[in-house]
Amino acid sequence: MLSMADSVDGQGVGSAYLELMKLLKEDGKDTFEILLNDKIKNSDIIHAHTVEPRNYLKIKRAKVPTVAYVHFLPDTLDGSIKLPKPIFKIFKKYVISFYKSADNLVVVNPIFKKDMIKAGLKEEKITYIPNFVSKEKFYKKTDKEIIDIRKKYNLDKNDFVVLGAGQVQNRKGVLDFVEVAKKLPDIKFIWAGGFSFGAITDGHEKLKKVMDNPPKNVKFLGIIPRSDMNDLFNACDLLFVPSYNELFPMTILEACSTDTPILLRDLELYEDILFKKYLKADNNEDFAKIIKNLKDDKKLYKEAVENAKYISKFYSKDNIYKMWKEFYTNIIKKEK
Repeated sequence: MLSMADSVDGQGVGSAYLELMKLLKEDGKDTFEILLNDKIKNSDIIHAHTVEPRNYLKIKRAKVPTVAYVHFLPDTLDGSIKLPKPIFKIFKKYVISFYKSADNLVVVNPIFKKDMIKAGLKEEKITYIPNFVSKEKFYKKTDKEIIDIRKKYNLDKNDFVVLGAGQVQNRKGVLDFVEVAKKLPDIKFIWAGGFSFGAITDGHEKLKKVMDNPPKNVKFLGIIPRSDMNDLFNACDLLFVPSYNELFPMTILEACSTDTPILLRDLELYEDILFKKYLKADNNEDFAKIIKNLKDDKKLYKEAVENAKYISKFYSKDNIYKMWKEFYTNIIKKEK
């Protein structure tokens, strides 16, 4: 494994990487030996999770089969980071070149295969394996535990709480999250995440102003360690993801594992991976209506909880482990 994905908290790439490492070390302990970063000489397969230049060089020089994990496409960086156009253009070309240099590509959402092919990547190199989360780390807590967690975050046990999670950037729809909160002053809104890219975050100045002076019913918690996120999902009644562009947010799976309903922007990318088991809208007025209805209608809320459970069950670690085991062993069979 080649990765720096867990070097910064609050990134979905890091969460996906850590989950896969844990899965292979536990469920695959009799099949796989996992080496990390500089120990590549004895490897049968080299798998790069992140696109650092040193990983690029290792993949280019490798004498064994290589894998690149496609956690993002160049176009998904629009609205994430702000760089001078010439530099951004070079970086996008570099990312595609990185992916082209690998023998195998893994994408977390099948809808992006066509975009990868358009970018010049070969279809036969692409395999779809979705993200997943461990039920040992993300699970439903008891009512008493949830009351205690709420106290920690200064939330009343009767509050209806909406959670947003992810890096603070334009692409994530943070400004829409705040606008929806303004329409629902009797509901608490919490955002867990910060500026992982620092000052080069797209929209940094405007977003910083909003974070420093949010509406009374909105709290920005900053970057939360992943070890604390299970508590936060349990403390909230709904995960609200107004992102404009994603591949497969880990926060969705983490929320579903805690039986927390999800409300998403109506994007095509969710259709094949979430089986219509989610609430959706494409404007702030409709987002606000859905959230109010969930608060007021217990039957509707219960249905949303059952849908979250369905998604969580499908993306179980047993199912995903079978896919990874087949993927890696097939690579070795082809090599032999």
